[in-house]
Amino acid sequence: MTLSGIKDLIPFLNYLDREKIYYRLDHVRDDTIMVSFTLVGARIELDFFDDHIEFSIFKGTEAVEDNVELLFQQIQAHWGDD
Repeated sequence: MTLSGIKDLIPFLNYLDREKIYYRLDHVRDDTIMVSFTLVGARIELDFFDDHIEFSIFKGTEAVEDNVELLFQQIQAHWGDD
């Protein structure tokens, strides 16, 4: 499958549907439609522009945590104003 821009959005969504991959559509930039989906160990954000695509892959573990202090440490480390 080739992805060269917004014209390929529907075929790509059909592909995700066939693969039974749940996705979400967002319009957070005025020049793109974003498709976000999660795979085992990775979250992917794919932006469809008029004439090209760009994507980011966010990898991590899927360990389950129950330490609330760790939760807030992570929020501050990755979102805080420092």
